Amino acid sequence: MLIKQLAQMIDHAILHPTMTDPDIKEGCNLAMAYGVASVCVKPYAVNLASKQLLGSNVSVGTVVGFPHGSNSTELKLRETEQCLLDGASEIDMVVNVGKVLSEDWSYVHSEIRDIYVVVKNHHALLKVIFENDFLPTDLYKIKLCEICNTIGVDFIKTSTGFGMVKENDGKYNYRGATEYDLKLMRKHAIDSVQLKASGGIKTLEDMQKSIELGATRIGTSSTQNILNDASLKYGENKISFNIGKELKGY
Repeated sequence: MLIKQLAQMIDHAILHPTMTDPDIKEGCNLAMAYGVASVCVKPYAVNLASKQLLGSNVSVGTVVGFPHGSNSTELKLRETEQCLLDGASEIDMVVNVGKVLSEDWSYVHSEIRDIYVVVKNHHALLKVIFENDFLPTDLYKIKLCEICNTIGVDFIKTSTGFGMVKENDGKYNYRGATEYDLKLMRKHAIDSVQLKASGGIKTLEDMQKSIELGATRIGTSSTQNILNDASLKYGENKISFNIGKELKGY
């Protein structure tokens, strides 16, 4: 794999609440300079990012129901439609975590399916965010994989990066894309459903491990550091790792 191919596996995240319009423009310019697959911006910034990236090969992605998936399905559908009209071609939607934990699988299936229909009417990609930090057992993650398999979504995704869980000491923390969850999701997703690792991926080593575990997209705000490190380490040589090589025997 060449470094430019590595860059094409990155969704450059520009999602922090404090990001200003100049920050978004700067992030788009960085994404173009490194040739990543897409930027992922806040919904209001889709139009701005679309203008900034006009004429480039970098896609505009955005989030729906972010970060906790708690909006009604009707609002998520309206948000999806507006984002697509504003220029997004990739939608990362958050499942309704409360409904998942309630095991209201009919609701969860219908919501993902309805958003999928809107996305496909615009010839765009749909990524479904599980927010694994909020899901206490594998049951929920496996069932979400099965639902996404049935619908035929483009990607399943580990985390938003903002799924903070209150710990016993009162502090908030999150794990993000763990090796365990990546293995589990790749095992239970059909081949046509790709895997996006997101949450806590900050180094070249983090990205390498995620790809080895089956991820074909990486969500990160550390794009510059990762790709600069890859250039320093490998130069023009091929990067020595393989997609999914650690899945054997899992």
